[in-house]
Amino acid sequence: MGHIRQENCIILAITPANADLATSDALQLAREADPTGFRTIGVITKLDIMDRGTDASNFLLGKVVPLKLGYVGVVNRCQEGSSK
Repeated sequence: MGHIRQENCIILAITPANADLATSDALQLAREADPTGFRTIGVITKLDIMDRGTDASNFLLGKVVPLKLGYVGVVNRCQEGSSK
């Protein structure tokens, strides 16, 4: 926790989309070090394997856990696309 408490540090809070984003350990640790969310970027991975009917748009738009630097969504290529 020492490094992310430094004011000149940008925090990448990386969380898989197939986990409960509201209780993400990464976001909780970031919130402890950066309560205002001013230095934190949220990275939501595995958007391509989310459960059907699940919608991450409220998280990506910062409506659930607001962060000043916002969120980045990551979608991996399928195996077929990566072999071409």
